[in-house]
Amino acid sequence: MAIAETFFISHGSPTLSIDDSLPARHFLKSWEQKVYQKEKPQAILIISAHWDTKLPSVNVVDRNDTIHDFYGFPKQMYELRYTPPGAPRLAKRVKELLIGSGFDEVVEDKKRGVDHGAWVPLMLMYPEADIPVCQLSVQSDRDGTYHYNMGKALAPLRQEGVLIIGSGSATHNLRALGSSDSSIAPWAQQFDTWLKDSLIEGRYEDVNHYEVKAPHAKKAHPWPEHFFPLHVAMGAAGDSSEAKLIHQSWSLGTLSYSSYQFTAAD
Repeated sequence: MAIAETFFISHGSPTLSIDDSLPARHFLKSWEQKVYQKEKPQAILIISAHWDTKLPSVNVVDRNDTIHDFYGFPKQMYELRYTPPGAPRLAKRVKELLIGSGFDEVVEDKKRGVDHGAWVPLMLMYPEADIPVCQLSVQSDRDGTYHYNMGKALAPLRQEGVLIIGSGSATHNLRALGSSDSSIAPWAQQFDTWLKDSLIEGRYEDVNHYEVKAPHAKKAHPWPEHFFPLHVAMGAAGDSSEAKLIHQSWSLGTLSYSSYQFTAAD
């Protein structure tokens, strides 16, 4: 089963796991009914902002544990479990493709499970936890082009029935969060609008160089790890893919939940 689409999901706050007031939660819960109604993928490769390593790394496990990598949240969030099967064959295939495309080294992590950048959205999208899941890390000391090329290297996985999902955030400045009733900050709105227009118009090179092309880039992403999963998803769909905004909502004035589908031309 070939898959034409890749996705970027803005996972926002970890409270997405429990907070029914967040529109993004309902968007993800409707995934199989309204967003991606096709046959379930053979496996999922998810690139999470919350696994940031010096070298590209994949988790090679038989069963994913749930990593509660957040602090100071309600107790019930630490009691949530999402333990899908691992995808060790996929992990080794990811390594093979990356090395074959010029990435010098790929680390096999044989202990790591799924962090909240992976399990929170997947728990809502595929609650049965019956699809094998492999995680791939980002490298925050690199740039957008590096991660775009990583995605291009992984494009053959789509022909092998693998759903590729980048999980990060369209804007991510935790020091600039407002209150629950805050209006959208102009700088955040401007960056989010620039991103939407750039993607829909196919200006992927601008997105690869967002630091110099986008308004308020440094304020929207003081650190880049939450943005790079988008570049991987974008690259995996290819230069001629079509981008579509599939969800847009906000919380705390500056946190965008904008999420995108990329459909490959082939």
